[in-house]
Amino acid sequence: MGEVTTLAGGWAFPAAVLLAAYAAGAVALDALIGARAEGLPRGPALTRPFDETVRLLRQRRRAPLSADTLLWRVGGGGLLVAALLMVAVVPLGDLVLSDLDVGVVWFNTMDVAVWALVWLTGWGANSAHSLIGGYRFLALALAYELPLMFALVAPAVAAASLNVGAVAAAQADLWFVVWMPVAFAVYCLGVLAFSVWGPFNPPAGRDLAGGVLVELSGVDRLLVQAGRYALLTAGAAFAVPMFLGGGAGPLLPGWAWVLVKTAVLLAVLVAARRRIPTVRPELFMEVGWVVLLPAVLVQDLVVAVVAAWRG
Repeated sequence: MGEVTTLAGGWAFPAAVLLAAYAAGAVALDALIGARAEGLPRGPALTRPFDETVRLLRQRRRAPLSADTLLWRVGGGGLLVAALLMVAVVPLGDLVLSDLDVGVVWFNTMDVAVWALVWLTGWGANSAHSLIGGYRFLALALAYELPLMFALVAPAVAAASLNVGAVAAAQADLWFVVWMPVAFAVYCLGVLAFSVWGPFNPPAGRDLAGGVLVELSGVDRLLVQAGRYALLTAGAAFAVPMFLGGGAGPLLPGWAWVLVKTAVLLAVLVAARRRIPTVRPELFMEVGWVVLLPAVLVQDLVVAVVAAWRG
């Protein structure tokens, strides 16, 4: 296992800036893809995210009658905090903010915290459409969480460690994505789901006038939208040490390879928004329990047998 240096707490701010930069890049790419799909000029599409940010910053915040404003806004703003806590255990080459022995469990814990945060965003508004959006997210979460958890088990078993740096170091000869494709695919679906993104957008669907987003305005809406992109970015970053070899690669230093791999996977996840059709929550619950969960359990069994044979 390679040596990993834990950074001082003061590096949390640069890490947050880097996370924000990647999330902003995801916003710009999403706008470009949307403009191309709609046949619009690229120039205005690139400035649209900036224009929307300025508009929301200037917009007056409003709250529904009898809304639980504190919990409602904790839910929305907490998404950004959860994303930053996810990337805290991701090694940037041989540097990491928090070198936890149970870093894999930590990431999964933050993912589960997103359940509560999205639910609070839907429930706290005291609005029917928002509440239904929250229930939709819980239905999706019940379907994706167990497959996602067992997808994370596969690389941890192969590396015989729950430390993220150790998992990355165990891929010196062969990236885990090569012989754990099912776990990787299920993990990526889980990232899309907890980011309320692409095919898993029904909690914020148009048929609910925006669902969990319907009552949000001004800074509140900006924080939730930014949180979704940040979660997508954090999910892409965590996949690098878990499945894509961490900082392994020719010519470039390890930290650069982590950034490059994160950018490539993030671009793929952003593009999935318009490439994969929206999935109804009840249908995905059936697929999650009947197809994805057994498939990833078989993947874990294969990994366990290979790990035992090597040992």
